This record gives sequence, structure tokens and C-alpha cells, in this order.
Amino acid sequence: MYENFGRVHVDDPCCMELPGFAVAVWMFGCLYGSVVGYPNGKVREACTSMVPCHRGSPQLLPEHTITVNGTEFKPGDNIEVHLSGPDFEGFFLQARDAEHLDRPAVGSFVLADRRRSQLLTCGRTKNSAVSHTSKAKKKDIKAYWIAPEDAPKHIQFLATVVKKYRIFWVKIPGPIVSQPDVLSPTPPLHATSEAMSTSQPVSYISKPFSASVCGITKFCIRNPTNCDPGSASCFFLSFQQEGSSVFIEMSGPSEGYLAFALSQDQWMGGDDAYLCVNVDHHVHVSTAHLKERSHPLLDSENALEDVSWRLADGLLQCSFRRGIRLPAYKGRFNLDTSYYIFLADGEASEGGLIHKHRRQPLVTNGLYNVTGLPQDIGGSRAPRLIKAHGALMFVAWITTVSIGVIVARFFKPVWSHSFLFGKELWFQVHRMLMLTTVMLTSISFVLPFVYRGGWSQQAGFHPYLGCAVMALTIFQPLMAGFRPSRHAPRRQLFNWFHWSTGTTARILAVVTMFLGMDLPALDLPDPWDTYAMIGFVAWHVGTDVLLEIHSYCLVRKVEVIEDDRVQILQSLTSAEAEGRLFKQIVLTIYVCGNIVFLVAFLIAINQV
Repeated sequence: MYENFGRVHVDDPCCMELPGFAVAVWMFGCLYGSVVGYPNGKVREACTSMVPCHRGSPQLLPEHTITVNGTEFKPGDNIEVHLSGPDFEGFFLQARDAEHLDRPAVGSFVLADRRRSQLLTCGRTKNSAVSHTSKAKKKDIKAYWIAPEDAPKHIQFLATVVKKYRIFWVKIPGPIVSQPDVLSPTPPLHATSEAMSTSQPVSYISKPFSASVCGITKFCIRNPTNCDPGSASCFFLSFQQEGSSVFIEMSGPSEGYLAFALSQDQWMGGDDAYLCVNVDHHVHVSTAHLKERSHPLLDSENALEDVSWRLADGLLQCSFRRGIRLPAYKGRFNLDTSYYIFLADGEASEGGLIHKHRRQPLVTNGLYNVTGLPQDIGGSRAPRLIKAHGALMFVAWITTVSIGVIVARFFKPVWSHSFLFGKELWFQVHRMLMLTTVMLTSISFVLPFVYRGGWSQQAGFHPYLGCAVMALTIFQPLMAGFRPSRHAPRRQLFNWFHWSTGTTARILAVVTMFLGMDLPALDLPDPWDTYAMIGFVAWHVGTDVLLEIHSYCLVRKVEVIEDDRVQILQSLTSAEAEGRLFKQIVLTIYVCGNIVFLVAFLIAINQV
């Protein structure tokens, strides 16, 4: 169970490139670590951050406490450190400079119970941390800290405790001990747990937020555009400058958490984040730092004031105030600079453990200064490149390719005597539509790679099927370039290959679009997108079947009338000519229907 510290994943530093056989050995070690973890407590990977490698976030309110047997020390002294609380499986204990908690561990430890605890070396200091030896449950642990000769003036003990794999606390703050005749630490040194919520007085919001002054005195972000923040479907974020501070309101339909972040680009990582988390029907407001695409690291110090919250009518609302500039708080961005703004929501389990948002965060379309000119803007949950990717694929595989197939299959006899640029009309229309499909698919295919900067590991089967569709799309016109003449012996074989390749590409394209519509980067509305795509498939298949039945009926009619006096091929040609009006009416209706489906999907993409 205690795959806590040191739980290694395949994207961890341990998986760096090594030559030859070492690569396989290290990859096995990394993969093995990601499965079984380190229940033996040898967790040196966590020496700096003290954060267990779990795919979750720390709890908000610590249940465990650290106590010591004294408040003063001199170099060489021993201090008894006692960690206790409800049953836990793993722990990690350090002493650090209370004035610089981000610096390495200070001093060394001596064990009181070698059966349940062990010493670890963090950095250059031997025995500078204590951890568990097994995942057996324990209620308390004791160790002795030895002050070094070069000890700082103030020392604070910190502990990370793991109750279960997804229930853990990071850097639980312990007492601060000081050398004799040293002034008491200043208030900023009284750190709280990384998982603690704001310690400021909290009040309750009596009524929903208002958007009446958005764009006038407030900078607002709303999704959907111009929605009412009191609505159960409205995500709302506002900033209102008041002197040297900014009052912030955040609201949305969430029973778990709401969060927004200020970012210098449109990617998660290195961002200034603010979270409102529903913990047992109380909202905890905290600041955090986003490191790449990992869970937020909640801050040990909170710079927020005038914190209020409200839970009602399916809405989670919170408000708070922070200074425009906060030089004393590491990681807090200045609010008089322009940023991209992210707005996300998700689920939170019992104890305040937040889970990854299931859909793409709302992101502003540009850089904005929230203390500048008040604006009332929206945002998008899909990047523009991904929107363009989806739109081009829909144009290609709902419109151009489908019409091109219908024309080639059923309109040869109808347009056999009509020519365009020296070629039969049906062939020129078919070729033009298919080359357009190749062009649109090729452009669309490149866009996700440009956006991601490479291959996406989080898109499931969609990119693999997309590559297959792209390969077949390129293969089709290449194969057509080697088409035998009409009466050549291999022409029939070519026709079968051409038809089967095209049909396979169309089937795979529809499956790929089904999968792509629900990926987080686009995520069209459910279940509308599924029903709409099923409707399009039924529309195309129904039209195809109708034209097949019509052709068959004409052939049978000719066979009866001619009574075998005319060859079947000639009968087929005359029969198709007789049905010209019917087919042209069906084609007109089919094209209009395809355009309706296409417009519906494009509107949905634009509104995401």
C-alpha cells in the first residue's frame, strides 16, 4: 500500500537515456517501481519536495502532530521528536531552517525504534531524514534530532504522512526550536502545512454574485458568454481593483472544486493558481503552484484575505482579496501584468483530495491584464489548433469524401455525356472532391502535432487510427495514378482494391471522429455529439441504400421489357438514364443534408 515516496513512473528522471542493456534494466526498474512502489521507505527521491509520487493531491487539514521535548537547543544537543496521530502507513521526517524552508534538511537523527523507522541521507547530510521500514500501520513514531555545529538560528520540523495511497499530508508543520538568546521568529516563519487552507477568518456569501458591472468596474470571464453567475450552468470569474488590492470572485456548477490560474502561456506549468475546494460541505480556499501537468502544490503560506464562500443550488462560490504585488510570497504573480487565465473544475473526494479535471480548462484567447481596462470576455475549452483540426476533418469526411463517393458510384451513366476540361463530368467532380479531401486531411493531420509538439500519450486510440486514415488517404490517389485502362484485364482487380481501400478509410475515419469528439482537448457536448454522428452515418447509409434499390429496380425493369434482347450493360445504361431526374433530386437532398450536419458540428466546435 505504501507506494508512497519513490513511487517511480515511466516519466521520472530514473528513466533517462542510457546506452545498450542499461536502458532495458532501468526501464524495468521504473516500470516495476510504478507498480509495486517502495513500501520499504527508501524514498530519497522525495528529499527536496517531501511530496509522495502519488497521482493525487495532499489533504487539506492535518490529523497528525509533531511534538518536541524542548524549545531551545545548542550545537550538539539532542531533541526528542514525536510524530503521532490516527493510524498511518508511511512517513517522512526532516528538520529545516525555519527561515528558509525550501533549503535542504539540517542536522541528523538517531532512531528510537529501528524496527519501525530507518535513517536516510538527503543531499550531503548523512542521516538527515527518518522514514518507515514497512507499510504496517502505526500510531506514533519517535526519533532524536542532533543539532549540527553550523545549525541555523531557528529549526522547524516537517513531516509528510501517508494514511493510504491517495490520502496523505505534505510538510505538516511542527514546532520551531531556536538557539538561546535569539529573537523569536517573525510571523512569516509560522508555516502551515502545504495542504492547509487559508488561516484567515472566513465568512459566508449571502447571495449569488452579480455580473451587472462586468466590463464597467469588473474584469469578468464568463462561460457560456454573458451567462448569469447565479445560473447552475455558468462559470464565472471576476477581478475588481480596490486600491492596492484586487477582490476576486469565482463561481461555477461544481460539487468538488473550482480553480483558476494565471499563466504566461497556454500550457499548464509554472503557473500561479487559486483553489476553492469543497471539503465536507465547507469550502477551503488556498493558493498553489502548478508544476508542468502535475497536481497543484499547495503553498505553505497564504496571501489571501477577506475569504468568503457559499454552497447552494449546485453552485460553489468563493471570494477573496489579494494584493496586486506580493514580493514576500514566492510564486505569486503580480496582477498588473498580462496573463492567460485558466478556469477549471473537477471532483474532490472525502478529505479534500482533488482529482484531475475531466475536461479541458477554460482558457482565455489572449493575454489580459486584470487590473487594466475592465472587460467582459469568454474563453475556450479547446485550443484553436485542435478546433481547426476537428473542423477540417469534419469538412473532409462528412462533406467532400461522402459526396465524392456517391457521385462516382451512381452518376457515371447520368453524366456520361457531360464533359469538363476534356474529361467526363462525374470523374472530374469525383477527382476534385477526393483531392480536396486529401488536402484537408493532410493539413488537419499536422495540427495536433504542432499543438502538442509531438505525439500525445493521452489521446488513446485516436492518434493511431488517425495515422491509419492518413496513410490510406495518401495511398488512394497514388493507386489511382496507376489505374489500368477501362478494358485492361487488371481493371476489375484495380476497382476492387480502390473500393476496398476507400471504404476502409471512411469507416476508420468515422470511428476516429467518434473517439476524437470526446477527448478533453475538444470534448463536444454529450450525448449530442454521439447522436449527431450516428445520424450522419444513418443519413449516408440510407441514401446509399436508396440509390442501390433504385438502380436494381431499373435493371429489373429493363430485363423484363427487353426480354433478353438487349445486353444487360446496355439495359443498365438506358435504365440509369431514365432515372436521371430521381437521382439528381436525391443528390440535391443528400448534399443539403450533409451541409446541415457539417454546420451543426462546426457550430458545436466553435462554442466549445
